[in-house]
Amino acid sequence: MLFSLNTEIYHLKTELNVTKSSNIQETMTLGNDLEKKLHARWVMIIGEGSVFFVLLIAGIVITRSSFRKENALNTQQKNFILSITHELRSPLASARLQMETLACRELDKEKQQSIILGAMTDIDRLNALVENILLAARIEDSTFKIVREKTNLSELLHTILDKHPATQDKRQRIILNIEDGIIAEIDRFSFPSIVLNLFENGLKYSDAGSLIQISLTREKNRIHLCVSDEGVGIREEDKPLIFNKFFRAGDEETRSTKGTGLGLYIARYLSELHNGTLTVRNNLPKGSIFELVLPAT
Repeated sequence: MLFSLNTEIYHLKTELNVTKSSNIQETMTLGNDLEKKLHARWVMIIGEGSVFFVLLIAGIVITRSSFRKENALNTQQKNFILSITHELRSPLASARLQMETLACRELDKEKQQSIILGAMTDIDRLNALVENILLAARIEDSTFKIVREKTNLSELLHTILDKHPATQDKRQRIILNIEDGIIAEIDRFSFPSIVLNLFENGLKYSDAGSLIQISLTREKNRIHLCVSDEGVGIREEDKPLIFNKFFRAGDEETRSTKGTGLGLYIARYLSELHNGTLTVRNNLPKGSIFELVLPAT
């Protein structure tokens, strides 16, 4: 419409100048001036229109991106509430049931010990869950710090894994390939969280009788810690997302595996604090391999 109005004004003024002036040279000069003004207005209209168009497109893109992020955040919050409710309720209900069994029935000593051990396992699971939640909160607030010192990593891994319930119940075949005498600068209090989160991630997604391997090796100036499983594996489209906080593949309402989506997030964060790199790749023919590479001392 602006183009049309400016063109119409240009033609009207040109006709008016021709009517008023009998001097052809003067008429041509006025016509050239009018044409220059017309072109200048066209350039102005095109420039302003382009700016408004770019702003409109940018606004649409930003609004769409914000909507998608908000929707993803709402989904994450919903999934976290569903998972944390289930994770808190299950060990509490199990421990209560076992305590009620002890209180209401006369059982032989062996059976009592078995029930007590089961209750302690549920309490340990609940304690680990609470620790992960608190650790994630400290990470989010940027208040979590580590103190690294030279540590015999080989001995520490044996201490962590030999006492884990999964190595006792024999549900899965667990093999430790740990080289002796590997020394690394780590925080003795936080580093076990990396190992346990990677190990328990493999346990969650592996079938009974499947193989889980934990290996620790040194190659020149690098230390390699690998946790491999023969579970369901990770889809390619999910691999860039698995280290995000609260991320869990699938639908939380129909998922059968336990967890809160914090384990791998914590493992990646702590790995970076230790100047390490945590990556994931496929374990052919099935399963996953998580590898942490640390600088050697």
